[in-house]
Amino acid sequence: MFLPREIVKEKLKSFLKEDLGHGDVTSDLLVMDGTVVEAEIVAKESGVLAGLEEIKPLLEEFGLKTEKLKEDGDRLKKGEAILRVIGDAKTILALERTVLNFLCRMSGIATLTAKLVEMVRKAGFKTIIACTRKTAPGLEYFDKKAVRIGGGDTHRLHLDDMILVKDNHIKVVGSVSEAIKRAKEKASFSKKIEVEVSNLAEALEAARVGADIIMLDNFTPAQIKETLLQLEKEGLRSKVLVEASGGINEDNVVEFASTGVDILSIGVLTHSAKALDLSLGVRKVLKRA
Repeated sequence: MFLPREIVKEKLKSFLKEDLGHGDVTSDLLVMDGTVVEAEIVAKESGVLAGLEEIKPLLEEFGLKTEKLKEDGDRLKKGEAILRVIGDAKTILALERTVLNFLCRMSGIATLTAKLVEMVRKAGFKTIIACTRKTAPGLEYFDKKAVRIGGGDTHRLHLDDMILVKDNHIKVVGSVSEAIKRAKEKASFSKKIEVEVSNLAEALEAARVGADIIMLDNFTPAQIKETLLQLEKEGLRSKVLVEASGGINEDNVVEFASTGVDILSIGVLTHSAKALDLSLGVRKVLKRA
């Protein structure tokens, strides 16, 4: 995933403005102008690093010197240093919390994603682990990039990426078949059509009328297996990708993968991942004003 550096920096600057208010009054009162320090961001627990590619140029934008000690995607051990920062003490202290919040969130998402992917791979399955659009407003790009860094799939990034016919669309339109018919008549040839279904009958209907992807919403593993069996019997299994979503987490991800489904889309990757515990500590005062 890629956004031009300037766009990324503007997004991050908006987060800083929110946190700073009218300025860091504590540092203004305690730290003399011109004080220069060396600080390090350190992992306080093991996990997968994500967000460094965004944070490093942001810090440099404020006149700070940085030295990467790790890379995005690296497996971190407790106590390992991630980034060294040298420069104006007031600036570092003012940026500290926003920088850490951002890195902790992205790294937490990458860590959980990597854990689930590894669990599925170790069990011998090639099932794609994907996230959903259950991201924090304003952080969608970064949340989904963290999933990618952790080895998962971003699924669709925006509503215009693909056609995803959900339960409410079907209720409004009237049926699965009618929804797919309208989509095929009006959409660009380049747009894939995915349909969210709530039972076996809808899944078969979607496959028969030409859906590219079928999302089995809140199906149990047993219901998924039955659906795949019926698709196979009708000669439709090879014509569609089958995705399962709803209630999937680290406690049951292997069981769901064992059904033979192609994709598992998992909301907890972005809406409930625990932030990875990181800290920033001043290591040396290089110049006292």
